[in-house]
Amino acid sequence: MKDKRTVEQVIARHKDSGKFFTVDGVQTFALDQGSGEAVLCLHGVPTSSFLYRNVVRSLAQRGFRGVSIDLPGLGLAERPSGFDYSFGNFARFLANAAQQLGLEKYHLVVHDIGGPIGFALAATHPDRILSLTILNTWVDVVNFQKPMPMRPFEKRVIGELQLAALRHRTWYMMFKSVGTVDHERITKEEVYAYVDLLKREDGGKAFLKIMRNFDHSIEFRDLCLKAVKYTPYPVQVIWGAEDPGLTFRRYGFEIMEAAELEHLYTLKASHLLQEERWEEIAQRITEIAYIG
Repeated sequence: MKDKRTVEQVIARHKDSGKFFTVDGVQTFALDQGSGEAVLCLHGVPTSSFLYRNVVRSLAQRGFRGVSIDLPGLGLAERPSGFDYSFGNFARFLANAAQQLGLEKYHLVVHDIGGPIGFALAATHPDRILSLTILNTWVDVVNFQKPMPMRPFEKRVIGELQLAALRHRTWYMMFKSVGTVDHERITKEEVYAYVDLLKREDGGKAFLKIMRNFDHSIEFRDLCLKAVKYTPYPVQVIWGAEDPGLTFRRYGFEIMEAAELEHLYTLKASHLLQEERWEEIAQRITEIAYIG
């Protein structure tokens, strides 16, 4: 039966599936379902924990505690004007958030900007990481360039105009072209929810700060590499092979080489593979958890 929920009902259900809590004076939101070993799933931009709603549920069904926390400035988290929206500070925020939720050790899943942020988290706290699952992201922050659809947000004025033009219908077209391959697995209302969760009360101003605050330093790259090479925990890579921006040929193999892995798993999916292949992702996380 086709889902008839409105956008407002989709977001309300999302809220009801998690909880709000405060970290370092900033209120944020977390999906937190199930019990057992914890799996902390980090989102990127312009998404939030909403991206992981099906993955978290699937992990809970497999006997894990699935957790995904909204980064400040995105999703249902607060958007303080004076917050430090750098990758390094996001890593510190998430480390404190995980502790507040009682996650002493956890399997870590990273995606998009959640990759570099998660790598910094893992490199700083390797004793807390049980395994690392890497979804479409990048590790060479020095040479990384944003995919074309995201570049306008880097520029003053142009970024503001692009954000203002990002509405339900324009986002839906972008979502279909770069976000997913199997469009039947998500309703229009769920796609529209991404826009509403992105803009909320600040119109997306915090999102623009994030887009203009990527860390391209050699020092940060060294930190990221430390998280994937010679690690005390197992590492795996799962890639949406149809991603037109973070392509399998460049970025998938880049991470595979950095982590010195002999293989990676590819799925018939695009950049937002959590919206298409959540069962396979949850299953792979389950398998590496047993290895760890």
